[in-house]
Amino acid sequence: MSEKNIKPVHVVGGGMAGSEAAWQIAEAGVPVVLHEMRPIRKTDAHETESLAELVCSNSFRSDDAMNNAVGLLHEEMRRLGSIIMSAGDANKLPAGGALAVDRHAFSGEVTRRLEAHPLVEIQREEIAGLPPEDWDSVILATGPLTSPALAEAVGQLSGEEYLAFFDAIAPIVHKDSIDFDKAWFQSRYDKVGPEGDGADYINCALTREGYDAFISDLIEGDKADFKEWESSTPYFEACLPIEVMAERGPETLRFGPMKPVGLSNPRSEERPHAVVQLRQDNALGTLYNIVGFQTKLKYGEQVRIFRTIPGLENAEFARLGGLHRNTFINSPRLLDGLMRMKSAPRLRFAGQITGVEGYVESAATGLLAGRFAAAERLGGMAVPPPVTTAHGALLSHITGGADARTFQPMNVNFGLFPPMEKVEGKKIKKKERKPAMAQRALDDLAGWIGRSSAAAAG
Repeated sequence: MSEKNIKPVHVVGGGMAGSEAAWQIAEAGVPVVLHEMRPIRKTDAHETESLAELVCSNSFRSDDAMNNAVGLLHEEMRRLGSIIMSAGDANKLPAGGALAVDRHAFSGEVTRRLEAHPLVEIQREEIAGLPPEDWDSVILATGPLTSPALAEAVGQLSGEEYLAFFDAIAPIVHKDSIDFDKAWFQSRYDKVGPEGDGADYINCALTREGYDAFISDLIEGDKADFKEWESSTPYFEACLPIEVMAERGPETLRFGPMKPVGLSNPRSEERPHAVVQLRQDNALGTLYNIVGFQTKLKYGEQVRIFRTIPGLENAEFARLGGLHRNTFINSPRLLDGLMRMKSAPRLRFAGQITGVEGYVESAATGLLAGRFAAAERLGGMAVPPPVTTAHGALLSHITGGADARTFQPMNVNFGLFPPMEKVEGKKIKKKERKPAMAQRALDDLAGWIGRSSAAAAG
């Protein structure tokens, strides 16, 4: 099939995800039109008209492929021909074990390479509302600052509420870091839920003294500042930060997310004064979110304060809490396994709008969306990566592995991967688990690259 006879794929949004998606499509031999509204319409966060502009930090975080999940994602992207990783490596700055980049040189290089690609057409325009019906393959990669008209249109199409207010995110803890000599499983009043057994929550009890100290820490803890453009967006009353609830009165949390009623601590004869509950957050049962603990506390303060909770003294966090303006869809409910909207399959989503956090995670979803769209355009079959890879684990999480009822943005982490206890029949020591999972991921990625290439070719 001649390139001239292939209809283009349309990518809306020229950030990290959109730029990566466009590159992957073009490199597969499929024409692509990349629509970016800047500088025609500016945002409150961007300063330039460059593609893949870094609006916050200049760090892609850890580059350790064998011990850190984001470093593993870096390596997988390199092996998949990522323009984001290639430009990042070409413009990196000294940052120890992290990959930090010269932000202007980085985005400038991404822009130049896309502008120079013969199969990429860049159109500077806002797509106000849903893309035209004759665009039969579209990737929406418009990020957390999606234009209001497009956000409203997609919201109406999906029937789901867009979260364009301060989304308050509760911390998520690795289950294997919880001390079960202090914590216990129990549902309130031992109630059996739709898919539960009456012991669906992990519970951590606080004494009166412990509770009073905890409330004091919450109120006095160092909070992150709002950006100027965030300050006009009100809190979502049903999802208030825990420190705001604490400021409303010392007993507020005991009658809210920390109420002790219906719970009995088998570890002590003393009745709990307050209880912190953790709820399973992924299908694998490796991650638990702290119920009702959305917060604007700074990250260091969160770790310090939340580790004062009995049972969480050595807690390892897959995600810390946060509060910021964001726009994202309920991907586990709305998207299929190939990132298509179930109710409108011509539309794919990629980047932060899908509910991933971080530059690299956004780009990785763009990479997958681009590959899937290109495979379909060429008459082949799109094949999702194995869930044992960083790409596959992230994809699985946002398209079904996460609980749709509590879905919130997430970084890649090893808690999203299938557990790995043994290698060749031998039990793996805890310190060797991450390298073993990383090696499994890279081995499985190599097999997927071969299979997906064959499937895409028809």
